[in-house]
Amino acid sequence: MLRLGKKGEDAAAMYLRLKGYRILQRNFHSRYGEIDIIAFKNETVVFVEVKTRGKHPIDTPASAVDIFKQKKIIKTAYFYIMNKQLDDVDMRFDVIEVRACGFGCKINHIENAFEV
Repeated sequence: MLRLGKKGEDAAAMYLRLKGYRILQRNFHSRYGEIDIIAFKNETVVFVEVKTRGKHPIDTPASAVDIFKQKKIIKTAYFYIMNKQLDDVDMRFDVIEVRACGFGCKINHIENAFEV
C-alpha cells in the first residue's frame, strides 16, 4: 500500500505541475501532522491531501479526509505559513483523488475541498 500511495502522490504532483502549479514542498511534517503537497498558483498557497486507491474502492478516496484529518492539515498549514513567514497570503485546501487503473491512473482534483 505504501508504494501505491507514493505513486499516487507522484502522479498528483505531476498533474499539478501540468496545470501550472509550482510545487513548494512535498511531505511537509510538523508536530501536528503531514501535508502531502504544498503548491502555489495565482497568488495562493494550496495545501493538497492526496488519497490513492486501487481499481475498485468501496468508497471515494476523498471520504478518508474526515473532520479529524482536516483539523490536522489545517494546523500543519498554519505551522507552515508561520515557519516560512508568509504574511498575508491566500491559502486553500484541496484533495486529489488518485485511482489506479492498470498501468495508469485517474485523477480527480477537488479544489476547496474544505475550509478553515
